[in-house]
Amino acid sequence: MSEVDKTRKIIHIDMDAFFASVEERDHPEYRGKALIIGGDPNKRGVVSTCSYEARKFGVHSAMPTKQAYKLCPHGIFIHGNMEHYREVSAQIREIFHRYTDLVEPMSLDEAYLDVTENKKGIKSAMKIALEIQHAIYHELGLTASAGVSYNKFIAKIASDFKKPAGMTVVLPEEAEAFLESLPVTKFHGVGKVTAEKLHRLGIHSGADLKAWEEWDLIRELNKQGYRLYRAVRGLSDSKVNPHRERKSVGRETTFANNIFDEREMQEMLLLFSQKIESSLERIGKHGKTVVLKLRYSDFSTITRRLSLMEYTRDARVIYDAGASLLSDVYSGEESVRLVGLTVTNLKPLHFENLKLEGF
Repeated sequence: MSEVDKTRKIIHIDMDAFFASVEERDHPEYRGKALIIGGDPNKRGVVSTCSYEARKFGVHSAMPTKQAYKLCPHGIFIHGNMEHYREVSAQIREIFHRYTDLVEPMSLDEAYLDVTENKKGIKSAMKIALEIQHAIYHELGLTASAGVSYNKFIAKIASDFKKPAGMTVVLPEEAEAFLESLPVTKFHGVGKVTAEKLHRLGIHSGADLKAWEEWDLIRELNKQGYRLYRAVRGLSDSKVNPHRERKSVGRETTFANNIFDEREMQEMLLLFSQKIESSLERIGKHGKTVVLKLRYSDFSTITRRLSLMEYTRDARVIYDAGASLLSDVYSGEESVRLVGLTVTNLKPLHFENLKLEGF
């Protein structure tokens, strides 16, 4: 197993309820209220983000706005302003670049920074993270949380530990104990389906995960098993890539029980389309190719794609394309265990705004 450079200094910055915080900053009447970015709850849509006051009622991003309204009927629902959020994101990115050009934006509200060698010659990554937090607060009136460690995987987990406006530092000698203590649901990349698989295997914590042999994890979880085997040992070595470009946006789910009902699949495609629209808005892109993925009960998998006449990020257009592909390919005779929808062939909404993408 290859060695990982534990001398690297990686910071993960995650803005706190970014869209909602920008709105609260610009509109003081929203402060302290349950603010939900996602539009009219009486129409189809999904929550982009919400204030911490709304989160207390169970509202979260990617949730249908109708469901958010049921949980928080007194909430303030607004559409938000993606162009403005991109402008603020660019201002935050400018702060990052005061310290390093090794900045990898993951979305409008989060990014990785490699500050091993930095423009100010500061040896302490924690000091840099603190200065960045202070600059974001004092210059832009917003708060950010930070995670600091020697790799991206640990830094991202750490940034979520003390929200909002917190910082968690995980030193190389502390990493394995830190990872062993975590529930596996805290591991980046472990979603609901993978968590259920791990729990069925008796794996609930990092320590449980670490007790498994590599090939056993690969047998049970395929590529995810290989990734998790390394991750729990602090061996993730993905570099901060300042030129990272999002190639596609998609969603998929594995059903608890295999299904035959095409209407149920269509409902899932509609929800996926809304989430994809929200994600495309976040990254300031639109796409021209829609891809449907089906996995049957025998684990055979098919994909079908449709190229649109024009670029889009509209949920209805994406759904119509996905539903059309489903109608063409699904006979109703096979039981389906997984359905997925992806939009690819992406490009920026406006080429002149290319520099405003991400941070």
